[in-house]
Amino acid sequence: MKWVINFFLLLVIGLCSLNCQKKEDVAYNSAINIDSQISHDLNLPNWGPYTKKYVGISHIPNIDQGLRYDLSVFPTIYNQEATPPDVLKKGNFFIWEAAPNLKYYSYRHELEWKDRVYADISYSFANEDSRLITMNLINNTDIEKTMSIHMVSSMHFPPLAPHKPEDEILIKKIELPENGIWIDGLDYKTYTYKNPGHRNQLAYDGMLRGEVRENGQINGNGIEFAKSRGDKVIYEFDIPKNLAEPVLYIRYKSDSENDTEVGVSGTVRTSFKLTSSNQYTFIKKELGKITDKHVIMEFEAQSGNRVVIDGFAIINKTDDDLVKVSNVEWNPVPEVIDNQEMSNSIILKYKNSDIYYGLYWDQPNSQIIDFKLKDLPSDFNTNSSVGIQDQEKKSENGFLKDVVLSPINVPSNSIQTIHAYISSGTLDQVRENLANIKNLNFNEIKEEAKSNLHKFNVVPDGEKYLFSQERMSAVLLSNIVYPIYTQNQYIRHSAPGRKWDCLYTWDSGFIGIGLNQLDTQRSIENLNVYLSDPLEQSAFIDHGTPLPVQFYQFLEIWNKTQSKDFLAEEYPKLKYYYDFLSGKIETSTTNNLKSGLIRTWDYFYNSGGWDDYPAQQFVHENKLTKKVTPVISTAHLIRIAKIMRLASRQLQIKQDFETYQNDIDKWAVALNQYSWDDDSGYYSYVIHNESGNAEAKLMFENHANYNMGLDGISPIISGISNNQQILKMMANLKTKGKIWSDVGLSTIDQSAPYYNKDGYWNGHVWMPHQWFIWKSMLDLGEDDFAFEIADTALNLWKKETEDTYNSNEYFSIETGKGKGWYQFGGLSAPVLSWFSSYYEIGTFTTGFDVWIMEKDFNKDFNAFEARLRLLELNNKPFTVLLCLNPEFNYDAYWNDQKVKSEQINKGTISITLKRDSEIGNLRVVKNN
Repeated sequence: MKWVINFFLLLVIGLCSLNCQKKEDVAYNSAINIDSQISHDLNLPNWGPYTKKYVGISHIPNIDQGLRYDLSVFPTIYNQEATPPDVLKKGNFFIWEAAPNLKYYSYRHELEWKDRVYADISYSFANEDSRLITMNLINNTDIEKTMSIHMVSSMHFPPLAPHKPEDEILIKKIELPENGIWIDGLDYKTYTYKNPGHRNQLAYDGMLRGEVRENGQINGNGIEFAKSRGDKVIYEFDIPKNLAEPVLYIRYKSDSENDTEVGVSGTVRTSFKLTSSNQYTFIKKELGKITDKHVIMEFEAQSGNRVVIDGFAIINKTDDDLVKVSNVEWNPVPEVIDNQEMSNSIILKYKNSDIYYGLYWDQPNSQIIDFKLKDLPSDFNTNSSVGIQDQEKKSENGFLKDVVLSPINVPSNSIQTIHAYISSGTLDQVRENLANIKNLNFNEIKEEAKSNLHKFNVVPDGEKYLFSQERMSAVLLSNIVYPIYTQNQYIRHSAPGRKWDCLYTWDSGFIGIGLNQLDTQRSIENLNVYLSDPLEQSAFIDHGTPLPVQFYQFLEIWNKTQSKDFLAEEYPKLKYYYDFLSGKIETSTTNNLKSGLIRTWDYFYNSGGWDDYPAQQFVHENKLTKKVTPVISTAHLIRIAKIMRLASRQLQIKQDFETYQNDIDKWAVALNQYSWDDDSGYYSYVIHNESGNAEAKLMFENHANYNMGLDGISPIISGISNNQQILKMMANLKTKGKIWSDVGLSTIDQSAPYYNKDGYWNGHVWMPHQWFIWKSMLDLGEDDFAFEIADTALNLWKKETEDTYNSNEYFSIETGKGKGWYQFGGLSAPVLSWFSSYYEIGTFTTGFDVWIMEKDFNKDFNAFEARLRLLELNNKPFTVLLCLNPEFNYDAYWNDQKVKSEQINKGTISITLKRDSEIGNLRVVKNN
């Protein structure tokens, strides 16, 4: 099997953050470097915070194999019961700092809340193969504390499925005679269904067409085949010249009671029959003489009985007894390598990897305890005599090697610092790195690594938010898990939170928007995890809500960089994504109603990410997904069509430009004709008849619009409503007790009969849809309300983070308290965008209707110029935000005419302009 198939040409672009202090740091118009060989995987070090088990540092010995070595480092109070820091459970540890390149990150472990007794544990780049671990034990009480440090080594194996990281996949390996070859079922050239379904070009989780991943397969995957007569799969491969009598050995299983007939054409013409077998088995078929080295082999189902083809071997007829299939044994128990020449150290070697690991610590009091378990036992911190001999009956094919540094006495009101050093490589490399430790300056290593942290350059009014923003930055930059399986490869993946051991499409778009404030390269790589080349099978990588946030992320990156190389690379991928969502691809079912309104229910139950949105729940409970459309799917498709229209205009692709405009016009008419409810001031879910024609608005108990919530005002994002509609939607948005609340925009109108203060999305405030509304307020020239949305969110975030150190998912309208997962990045990432727009020097922010063609700050950030393309010419106002050097006041000029600007804080101004020209020049200078 080829472990990695490079389906995507991803970008690695050496861009620094816009929010810096040097002029060259904002010169994004210069040429950028594109590395077309990068795969879905993120371009990050092999050492990093990738664990799905206990918090600490992880190493990826080989990105293709899905193996992960963990070194979990954490403190405890000596000889007291303690809970291991499981990253999938809420705990007493918090990511504290993280550099975009992960050369430095740290965790705070609270032992006595709040900051009475705790440890700050940091991981610093020493060299490509080694990391310095600095453990600061802090005792802020008036009595001495005795502590322990645990450093737990473990090897983790590729999982069978998402959300079950400890259930490793059980795979087979095949042994062939000298001239034999093996072709994985998944290594096909093309796969064509006779009756393709709606997933034909959007396989879930980035699986390949027909892919089956289950226990017992050679290399861990195969394909389902012959669901219908006429299904075809084509393989191309080279065979050795000395296969005199080639035989085809097919490994398969079939739960069908009937035989499956398969015809073979191409270089060889024959057929074979797959009989019922609920276990993987081989059938043999002689192929006759093959004269060509390069073989094309097409399998075509002659009957419709589903089978799973693991793969096939081609060997000489006389060698069939040499084909052996055996288990791949995952061995979590390391070999301990002698390292007597260095005290306080250990070298480990795991059977399934070629890599050695060397660990050093500078604390003299230590012991090593082995646990033959996947999980640390409840008494791991109180019973140091528990060893492997006592646990033979508890074996779970797990093994944990715990280096315990204990006891460590920390006097009252003092700090005790301990160092450790972890290295990977060959045995000689590890021994050399450990031997060199005596020559290292640990403080210099840590400070050099720490210099990679993102530096917030803020106006004075922004300083009060720094603590909460730094915590969110650390969460967003470090929430990376490995391995995640997609597109026939294992990748590192930026997850919404570490507990989400899987892909997430719409969350990832917001992760990328947040990353764009910190490190544009990370944002671009994150974008490309989810985009597909037009020649590939799936239009994009799909998991969860198909709300296309990647287009908004793309616009944010463009407006920050104006990189033409980036635009040219991403546009075809985004168009593939757009064509699927808009129903232009044949097997897409999103646009199959005569009204033209969009529905994505066939792909996921959730239209806008809001799990318990009342109208959405009603549709599913009453099995109405085939004939009821939400508003948000069409509304966002209109907006992304407008984004693509601007991009095609920049690229001068006239045909695409006109197509997008036609789509916009069609969907705008459909929403306004069928969905708008003038009585409530909301757009409605629309019921269709059996013919696909719009028939009625969905009502709650026949008297109230069922869509009184953020879905119902989502066309304000589209920019397709008339003045009267906008006024009514704005009234709903701004009125406290309807959408507006003391903590921000409620998902559901609080006056609606189906509002529920105890719901999940219902009754709560989340950040993502507030970001869409905020940007739309800039498009409408509603700068005061835009600031109110951002200011409320930033202060809410500040208060909760300072109080709890949490980065929460959502907030209660009733209490204002944060809820959900406590180290959440994902959908909460807009707080970084709001902070950057209003408080970070060197930030220029627009709504969705503005395409930045060029922009430039001077070196002192007291002058700015930009050339802007506007989406529409209607002489209506729109607002832009600009954060400059706070030492000056400023004047703004639009097309050389002085315009009014409002000072939001010292250094940040809002400028409201008229859409009076397609392309306009904005100039801002200090007022002397």
